[in-house]
Amino acid sequence: MTTYDPPRPWIASYAEGVPDDLAPVTGSLVDIVAASARDYPDAPALQFFGRETTYRAMQEQIDRAAAGLRAQGVKAGDPVAIVLPNCPQHIIAFYAILRLGAVVIEHNPLYTPRELRKQFEDHGAKHAIVWTKVVKSVQEFPVDLQVSSLISVDVIQAMPLATRLALKLPIAKARESREALYERVSGTVSWETIVGSAPLPASHPAPGTDDVALIQYTSGTTGTPKGATLTHRNLLANAAQAQAWVPSIVRGDGCVVYAVLPMFHAYGLTLCLTFAMSMGARLVLFPRFDPDMVLAVTKKHPATFLPLVPPIADRLLKAAREQGVSLAGTQVAISGAMALPHELVVPFEEASGGFLVEGYGLSECSPVLMANPVADNRVPGTVGLPLPGTECRVVDPDNPTEDVPAGERGELIVRGPQVFSGYYGKPEETEAVFVDGWFRTGDIVQIDEQGFIRIVDRIKELIITGGFNVAPTEVENALRQHPLVEDAAVVGLPSDHSGEEVAAAIVVSGGADVDVEAVREFVRGILTPYKVPRRIFVVDELPKSLIGKVLRRQVRDRLLALTTGA
Repeated sequence: MTTYDPPRPWIASYAEGVPDDLAPVTGSLVDIVAASARDYPDAPALQFFGRETTYRAMQEQIDRAAAGLRAQGVKAGDPVAIVLPNCPQHIIAFYAILRLGAVVIEHNPLYTPRELRKQFEDHGAKHAIVWTKVVKSVQEFPVDLQVSSLISVDVIQAMPLATRLALKLPIAKARESREALYERVSGTVSWETIVGSAPLPASHPAPGTDDVALIQYTSGTTGTPKGATLTHRNLLANAAQAQAWVPSIVRGDGCVVYAVLPMFHAYGLTLCLTFAMSMGARLVLFPRFDPDMVLAVTKKHPATFLPLVPPIADRLLKAAREQGVSLAGTQVAISGAMALPHELVVPFEEASGGFLVEGYGLSECSPVLMANPVADNRVPGTVGLPLPGTECRVVDPDNPTEDVPAGERGELIVRGPQVFSGYYGKPEETEAVFVDGWFRTGDIVQIDEQGFIRIVDRIKELIITGGFNVAPTEVENALRQHPLVEDAAVVGLPSDHSGEEVAAAIVVSGGADVDVEAVREFVRGILTPYKVPRRIFVVDELPKSLIGKVLRRQVRDRLLALTTGA
């Protein structure tokens, strides 16, 4: 393995107070909550529909939940599935699992039963903490995938008493809201039983820094589930890097973080679940992004730190203008997962009086690798500078041991304390993404003289829509299951709303007439909504290579030509 230390021109561009490097982290993720509970016991840790939970109360619930999970048979090293929206129970469950030295596996609660089953087939967890709305899907798994303990969570129980009573009112709107949040279940252990246990003894062994903490699923180009194995060290380091990047944000009561991004996603998980807890912040939880709900909180507790994606920033700004609500006091908004338009940055910053900066990361990197400085020297159109302790090189994609000349385009490869060790149970795929200890991101970039990095292309053919990765192969396989679809190619087309939108070109069997809306409806029965093609084009044939591989780049170019100016 090479010990080559590349130049780091970006350090000179760091904002004032940001260190060049960080000391190695020690301990585990459970220590960050324990430290905040010790330092700010009476400060609000969680806020959910107005109901507050202090750090002391949260720590106690974590200790009780850990004991409850141990009684269910959860042991150190066991994978434990979480299938929950953003809610207090999610944070308690996450840290209770880690307290036992077990491994968290996050899942999207809006996944179809088929998508959920594919991930369970990969990780094989026998313990699951599941939203009541998803319990039935897990109970219907085949016998070989059945979990031994299924814990059901009613998110309504974490709401204020007045809200819970309002949801019981015999009126249509209350009934609709209740049905969206809750489903009656049987054959499960209730979450209330788990947190009703006596606290776990302090003498129970804690996890080690290099123990696995999380298996975070990321879409590969093949569409098969790949779990990035992240240790306590990886996640602690990334939380510390985020903390170092915003020295203007003071730890403790008064720091407010909004969880508008889903915490099952690596981006929302690190910046809301770990960074916020390490800051002793008030974490305001939103089960889904609703501009009205966010603005209602902004009036009383404006966000010190607001992780988001461009469509959320855009909708929030528009709603604030329409309702006459000020965004003043929103100090630092960080945008990721897709390009941040400069024409959004200017009005957002004028409205908030704070910063809106772009960052970049991957699930394999815990996930944040770089961000623009929270200062006036940030560069629009770039994803900023590598975080302290992060090393980057730009190499020839066909010969990744060779660096390209400074300023030229090439594949970004990285190493740092936040970079994962490999994919769960997939040694060959792990080997394919590392070269001499450097992780291959699959993104083509340029680094300028000041160290600012610009993403110019993706080697991988993933589509990023609304901040979520969509593997074209998975959508193509779903389309081909339709009786009239002979072949299909799926690509991403530019979208002002979501960065990219999923589009498909299909070849119809025997030239038959087909209702494309009916095809979309068919796919919706197989895949989660954001993966369903927004547009479907019927074509006579798909461009293919000599070996019969569909040339997606050519498909995309043709569809762009068709839609430009349409």
